[in-house]
Amino acid sequence: MLPRPSSSPRRSVRLALLLFLPFAALLTLVAARWSPLLGWDRAVATSLHRTAVTAPGLTTANKIFSDWVWDPWTLRALLAVAVVVLLRRGQWPLGCWVAVTAAVGTALQQVLKALVGRHRPEWPDPVDSAHYAAFPSGHAMTAAVAGGLALWLLRLYGARRRWLWAAAVPVTASVVGVGLTRVYLGVHWATDVLGGWLLGGALVAAAAAAYARRYGTRR
Repeated sequence: MLPRPSSSPRRSVRLALLLFLPFAALLTLVAARWSPLLGWDRAVATSLHRTAVTAPGLTTANKIFSDWVWDPWTLRALLAVAVVVLLRRGQWPLGCWVAVTAAVGTALQQVLKALVGRHRPEWPDPVDSAHYAAFPSGHAMTAAVAGGLALWLLRLYGARRRWLWAAAVPVTASVVGVGLTRVYLGVHWATDVLGGWLLGGALVAAAAAAYARRYGTRR
């Protein structure tokens, strides 16, 4: 038996638009290489890179969180576990919905990276390395999608408010934390991370709205 969505699809649609519209504006500015935005990105990245070079202990901690704890494959593995649990409980539409949403997020970020073709920061004394194009940040977007789907599932199953708040704390810390580590380690610009957050959140909100419209009358 399918769980009944606990929020109106209209709210999810509004949230999706609220997140997607600034993402679209940011994408336009990044693709156009708007100099004030690029200058701000450079200033933020340079400031954090100086700290990363002079604080090896803190840099190592950031690498551990970025490359292991909040690595996209770690988060995808957690989503895979959630999907398996849903399927074993007979929740095939919901399990497939979560899996497809995660897969769309991964494909979308890769396509946008190729289309935008933004170069990553380059340093004479790098503390970390990453490959492929920069915008949007795959780490940030994957964290937003994984965290958003986790909170959506809790709401879908009618979790009490205190449990939602309790879950929101580590989710928010992970989403924000992974973005900060990518900029701190000098492998992304701040707007790459912001773009990943916005697009990931918009995707989850759109998926939640579509699911509610499709299965909202079933119990």
